[in-house]
Amino acid sequence: MSAEPLLEETLIKRSQQKKRTSPLNYKARLFVLTKTQLCYYDGRAERRCRKGLIELSRVRCVEIVKNGGEVIPCENKYPFQVVYDSNTLYIFAASHNSRSVWVQSLKKEIKNNMVIVAKFHPQFWQEGAWLCCRQEEKLAVGCEEYNLFGDISRKPLPPIPGQHREERTSGRPPPPPPPGPEEEGEDDEDEEDDNNEQVVIALYDFPGMEPHDLSLVQGGEYVILEKCDVNWYKARNSYGEEGYIPSNYVTEKKLNNLQQFVWYSKHVNRNKAEELLRREDKEGAFLVRDSSSPGAYTVSLYTKSVPGEGGAAIKHYHIKEIEGSIRQFYLAEKHLFNSIPDLIEYHKHNAAGLVARLRYPVRKQDRSAPSTAGFSYAKWEINPSELTFMKELGSGQFGLVRLGKWRAQYKVAIKAIREGAMYEEDFIEEAKVMMKLSHPKLVQLYGMCSQQRPIYIVTELMELGCLLNFLRQRRGSFGLGSLLSICQDVAEGMGHLETHGFIHRDLAARNCLVNDSLVVKVSDFGMARYVLDDQYTTSSGAKFPVKWSPPEVFNFCKYSSKSDVWSYGVLMWEVFTEGRMPFEQSQNHEVVALVTQGHRLYRPKQAPPTMYDIMQLCWHERPEERPSFSQICLMISSALEGDAPP
Repeated sequence: MSAEPLLEETLIKRSQQKKRTSPLNYKARLFVLTKTQLCYYDGRAERRCRKGLIELSRVRCVEIVKNGGEVIPCENKYPFQVVYDSNTLYIFAASHNSRSVWVQSLKKEIKNNMVIVAKFHPQFWQEGAWLCCRQEEKLAVGCEEYNLFGDISRKPLPPIPGQHREERTSGRPPPPPPPGPEEEGEDDEDEEDDNNEQVVIALYDFPGMEPHDLSLVQGGEYVILEKCDVNWYKARNSYGEEGYIPSNYVTEKKLNNLQQFVWYSKHVNRNKAEELLRREDKEGAFLVRDSSSPGAYTVSLYTKSVPGEGGAAIKHYHIKEIEGSIRQFYLAEKHLFNSIPDLIEYHKHNAAGLVARLRYPVRKQDRSAPSTAGFSYAKWEINPSELTFMKELGSGQFGLVRLGKWRAQYKVAIKAIREGAMYEEDFIEEAKVMMKLSHPKLVQLYGMCSQQRPIYIVTELMELGCLLNFLRQRRGSFGLGSLLSICQDVAEGMGHLETHGFIHRDLAARNCLVNDSLVVKVSDFGMARYVLDDQYTTSSGAKFPVKWSPPEVFNFCKYSSKSDVWSYGVLMWEVFTEGRMPFEQSQNHEVVALVTQGHRLYRPKQAPPTMYDIMQLCWHERPEERPSFSQICLMISSALEGDAPP
């Protein structure tokens, strides 16, 4: 070995389980810690073979795992985790003392890392969810504060941050590396297909358009055969037919998966919930939604009269949880339930401390099916003969945008790329990657017509057009809640890009779009690199929109997720001024001088001090001092949530 070992011990590692349905396996490995690396070997005396290597500079978190009532299926019963890049490695020590030594030694070696996370998941990722908070996305933000220094922290973050805590992460999150033979190759050696089939329920109808598709019927049950990628699964229906389905059209069938139920609305904040319930105007109208705290839920309930208050009111009740050998939930402390569906069913018949019974479940009005990542699995090239061109929607920096239909059925937006407007060949390759980015707050790219000129880019249709015009045309009609919701939508979309290591480079209100349900989505992410436009090009040949750019961009052309955060702060300013031009009295070269001297945009009249504080955090001169988009989402969610009764 080239470096002197700090620690050396035979421990047990758990496979990193690349497929959710794969059986977990546990293998004894000789772990060796040096000042720069954590390596593990198969440990055979006659031939020590290295099975994995983790550079300590890539480690984001080291912490013990609270296993609670979870049965440890190997002889070592003291688990800890090493989080690096987008992976979590679980290691099991034979004793409490052994685990403590490894955790504290690793923490000591990574204390100066720039990629340390703010929050971590204290329990295992297992069966497609985090056991600590039930979040179903493996890269979801953690639910407990991570303490890199001193003893292990078990103090949860408060739902509303009182003070800004300096961001401990910096720069662009590294994209997940491709699986390599050294790090993860062994995990597949002994894994066999799991006999337990994963059953899902269709949330929407999906009329398969290609021969290899499988049509879905809302409410139907399907067996997942293969998870081809994050956006498309191969499935089988009850008739034995097989084909590809979009992953965001189905949800796993299990008791505490709330997406199965009509009363659950995942992407609804406090402001939108109140709007939906007032529109329904029924005694006992209710919905269940995500709280601002990750993994927690809130019941929003409408009543036409409150004793002693008079008039209609909407109450928000946090669903409380008791952790023990059995998880239990309650709204009123005397009435405990083993699941949230059981809790809701009980309160349908008994108010039990609430202002009314839960009588009428209310769902979001935009229950239309979400966008899919392409029209079918592995389909990104679209035949132009399948497009019908309709009215002109506008003209962007790349060319004309028109309303159209694909196969005379699905409404889409079609961008015809003007000749000489972009580096076409480079963009075509990038578009294949962009198509896989699928999120409710990102404008979906469906595909391209790249075999002819002009090139056509086919995207999701956003009926109300760009956010900038939307703000200007409705100036004076926005309440604080509506402006906050716009900012939250954009932050959620940008958070998804940040998680996947994708940089927008041109975030502004003009590059966000609004649909007919008033949902705002981020558009044109990553396209600024390919634009050929004098407005975006300096004398040195660099391209950037100056008034939305941080110092490291106009001085050094250095882009990262943190430069996007700066642009997001300017977008927030656009939102709260209802579409004004930033630095409207200054030319680009004057803006560069002003920002370099420390000048920042003023607080808009409609922006509360807390919102202007977020803008100023985004405009820190040092990129590492700016918050991440996940932190911004939490701060805005807390502002939208307000104070809710226990």
